[in-house]
Amino acid sequence: MADRRRPMRPVAPVPSADLPLVAIVGRPNVGKSTLFNRLVGRRQALVADTPGVTRDRKEGLAVMRGRTIRLVDTAGLEEAAPDTLFGRMRASSESAVRDAVLVLFCIDARAGITPADEHFAAWVRKQGRPVMLVANKAEGRGGAAAAMEAYSLGLGEPVAVSAEHGEGLSDLMGEIVDHLPPEPEPEDVFEEEDEFEPDVEAQDPDAEIVLPARPPGPIRIAIVGRPNAGKSTLLNCLLGEERMITGPEPGLTRDSVAVTLHDEGDVFEVVDTAGLRRKARIDEALEKMSVSASIEALKMAEVAVLVLDATLGVHEQDLQIARLIEREGRACVLALNKWDAVEDRNATRQAILDRLSISLAQMRGVPVVTFSALTGASVQRLLPAVREACEVWNARVPTGALNRWFEAALERHAAPLVDGRRLKLRYMTQVKARPPTFVIFGTRAEQTPEDYKRYLVNGLRETFNLPGVPIRLQTRGTKNPYSKS
Repeated sequence: MADRRRPMRPVAPVPSADLPLVAIVGRPNVGKSTLFNRLVGRRQALVADTPGVTRDRKEGLAVMRGRTIRLVDTAGLEEAAPDTLFGRMRASSESAVRDAVLVLFCIDARAGITPADEHFAAWVRKQGRPVMLVANKAEGRGGAAAAMEAYSLGLGEPVAVSAEHGEGLSDLMGEIVDHLPPEPEPEDVFEEEDEFEPDVEAQDPDAEIVLPARPPGPIRIAIVGRPNAGKSTLLNCLLGEERMITGPEPGLTRDSVAVTLHDEGDVFEVVDTAGLRRKARIDEALEKMSVSASIEALKMAEVAVLVLDATLGVHEQDLQIARLIEREGRACVLALNKWDAVEDRNATRQAILDRLSISLAQMRGVPVVTFSALTGASVQRLLPAVREACEVWNARVPTGALNRWFEAALERHAAPLVDGRRLKLRYMTQVKARPPTFVIFGTRAEQTPEDYKRYLVNGLRETFNLPGVPIRLQTRGTKNPYSKS
């Protein structure tokens, strides 16, 4: 077993928590998410012609006239009982308003002022926050005239924009900056280097494994799994607040929502994703967009937390998601939620691990954390497991130790015959981490059979203590100088 020592690593500051927060609110389908995407400068929030697409608050950074702000897209304001889905969505929007230094109250200029606009405008005035009135969908020559009707809401002069066509956004950004509190005096901050590439060979050449400091910045985590596995409840428990909309209804989360949290000096960027169902069951355009956002979040992550409902065991769709994690080369932590409802825990845990080891050899040794996101029991064990998985994902093995092991592996089981000739595998090196990737050089090395590659990968995993992360093994043959081809 290799001696794994956790190195000190610099953590880049995450300034977004200290930036002014601006919340976009309004009734459903007035174009809040489209406006949000325009102001942050990229398609970050899901947009569709269906009312109520946005359910959870979504944050993004926007730069306006040299000022960087936190912009929050919220769910549409609707009158509903607190225990209903729409009531929970409204409570989330109200929380964003309480934290904001400025509220953008958005209306649909084409539809005119509705009773719902009047009701929620009166509510916003009572919140004690500065409010700007934004008349969206005011494109064309008649748009500005239609926007003037919004004066009746008593929120001051409306700013006419068309988020879909990009009209009036420059004036809006100028007004937003004018309404922000004064910018604080700049402080000295840690300057990052342009590139981060640890010098592995400069470290102890006799060490079995080297765990270099990872690049500065937060550890990026994607929480993935099937619908109703408890992903959003888990994120709320980690944050200690009701940040995400939760409930018994499956598929509540539609968009990928990123939040930042701190733990023991580390910074984590955690993305809650929409539940992934079998492709055959995905028929709505909106769900296809949600799945695409989830997969994109997984590609950007360092560690994927695969959440399973422990009371249901491993479903075929769980295995498909695990295969996706392996294919994307992410580190993985298996999170068994609802553990408090499991009766025979030893048998359940073993059954899940056996199913994974049979169906997914690359997931062998994946760290497993059992907890109850609803009660919070044992959730504190998750982030340490994520740290450990991230360190393994960043692992680099010195070339000397690697080739000493390679020679011993060849002696134990010689390279096989291919077309009657034995392969001459000469040496091995690690070309990259994240995930650990190795290359074998030798005569006709590219003809190495898959079963022999699996033998070498299993040996690498066991000898250098690389559990639960994908290991890439490539081969590169030498060219015969006398060959005419």
